[in-house]
Amino acid sequence: QVHLVESGGGLVQPGGSLRLSCEASGSILRPNTMGWYRQAPGKQRELVATLTTGGTTTYVGSVKGRFTISRENAKNTVYLQMNSLKPEDTAVYYCNLVMIRTLNYWGQGTQVTVSS
Repeated sequence: QVHLVESGGGLVQPGGSLRLSCEASGSILRPNTMGWYRQAPGKQRELVATLTTGGTTTYVGSVKGRFTISRENAKNTVYLQMNSLKPEDTAVYYCNLVMIRTLNYWGQGTQVTVSS
């Protein structure tokens, strides 16, 4: 079994910063891709950022230059540093782990609210 546990969400004012963390435990295979998705009320879940064990990153255009994804492979942990947050970043953020392209795991989600 694989479990993903997220932390770091919360309420922040526009322009503020938050750092999300996600630790994976269980039978973790490498190489793999860890990342973050988000889902705002009434919208579909969307990719925010992903990072492979090899260091390849992907970002959705709306967060480029503001969010940074990083990971510690030895700890099976991925981070999302979010700066210059905007109200439209408000969503539930989900951690994701993909192994061997077909094994797909999700965390329980953490709420990020950007509001004054």
